[in-house]
Amino acid sequence: MPLIRTIQIDQDTKLGVWKIGEEESFFRKAVSIEPEVHHPHKRLQHFAGRYLLVQLFPELPVNDIRIMDSRKPYIPGNPYYFSISHCGDFAAAIVSKRENVGIDIEQVQPKIGAVAHKFLAPREAGFLSRDNTLYHQTVCWSAKEAVYKWYGMGGLDFRANMQLQAFPFHTAGMLTCDFLKGETMACLDLQYLFDNDLCLVWVTGAKTSLH
Repeated sequence: MPLIRTIQIDQDTKLGVWKIGEEESFFRKAVSIEPEVHHPHKRLQHFAGRYLLVQLFPELPVNDIRIMDSRKPYIPGNPYYFSISHCGDFAAAIVSKRENVGIDIEQVQPKIGAVAHKFLAPREAGFLSRDNTLYHQTVCWSAKEAVYKWYGMGGLDFRANMQLQAFPFHTAGMLTCDFLKGETMACLDLQYLFDNDLCLVWVTGAKTSLH
């Protein structure tokens, strides 16, 4: 299936969501990689995510992508910042020529609520909507996943290193995350939206050193 959503954030940054309805052979026409993924559906997600990068920025050299020890994909010596996320039959990606980015796509499901205490500090749990608790928790989880990818170096404590400022639940909106890890700090503005039970969150921004 084609792109189901694209958002031109600015002249240097664009995101997209792809509904996967194709076989792996379709994506191999544009993406000549051999991922170390053996599960058929995960391999399909892997190909779809990289194919989506090319749809957003055709000149992006997708076949040059390498993986850091932290599992963050990157292109050595290339002026592209990008992030990819998968969920079921969906792939999402964001690309920028200017600054770090992160994206996450998530299905609303009870297991997120079951582990909310592991990624939400008590103050954050205190501002959750009583009427839409699971949806609100999903936005928070997805936001922190997006910030985790934005940072890209791994080793984060989801409750200590990423603190969400209070925000009301809506089916689309903005939120702010205060990020602090070692010498890296940032006040990040994120955007999110729901399409039925599918949550999409993305972030762009520069990293700042304390010194």
